[in-house]
Amino acid sequence: MTKRLCYAAFATVIILTLLVTGCVTPPKSTTSTSAPGGYYTTATTPQGAPTTQSYVSAATPFVTSTPVDQTNGQPSAIFTTPTPIPADQSCLIYLNTTYSSGINTNAISFNLKNPPMYINYTVTPFNITVTKYMAESHQGANGPETLQYSDFAPYSWFEITVRDNATGEIYLDDGFGPYKNPNPLSVYKTATLGPILNSGDLHIEMTGQNITETTGIWVKPVGNIDDPQNQTFQECKYWNGQQQNYLVTATPTTLPTWTPVNVQTPND
Repeated sequence: MTKRLCYAAFATVIILTLLVTGCVTPPKSTTSTSAPGGYYTTATTPQGAPTTQSYVSAATPFVTSTPVDQTNGQPSAIFTTPTPIPADQSCLIYLNTTYSSGINTNAISFNLKNPPMYINYTVTPFNITVTKYMAESHQGANGPETLQYSDFAPYSWFEITVRDNATGEIYLDDGFGPYKNPNPLSVYKTATLGPILNSGDLHIEMTGQNITETTGIWVKPVGNIDDPQNQTFQECKYWNGQQQNYLVTATPTTLPTWTPVNVQTPND
């Protein structure tokens, strides 16, 4: 009887010990693996741990596109300045100043093998004082008035004509002379004419009346002048004219201003 009680008590102690041991949860800190020649440990993130806040957003790679003109929403072109070609440089082959008290003409010829040709001129015309009688006053006074102003003389003009020396076909005809009769010319006292794109033997006439004029003629030395490398030119430049047979570039002359001379008032 006594032995049976001792065995029962011993069995009870063992059962209680196993129950207490089963209530303890095993630790979840790490898992490890051992292998020949190495050892590593993998940390296990505890459940419910807070994540780090992100200050950026995921994005796709940036794609470079054509610049857009903000004025019209169209792709804007990227312009580069081309390097000037020495063979395209034009040089001054003729320069002459003439004063004409009457009608005077200078004529030259040139065999243009490699167009274009440019011609520029500057003139100093005669001026006259014009007196004009006005039936009604423009100064606020009653009655007529007489006005005076300075203007170009109608007999002061300058004309440049370029034609084919063989056929007489005219390639260019222009100059200064707004009051030239019967064929008025421009009001430009300084102008560049051209480019002349017709090759061949050219006849160039410069005719003026009561005017002082300076004329310069420009062509490419390459193809037009024998041994251009050993020639000395007074001036060379690159012209940026449009490719057309006739072009005038100039600054318009200032319009005349009226000056009252006297104001005539009717008698009371």
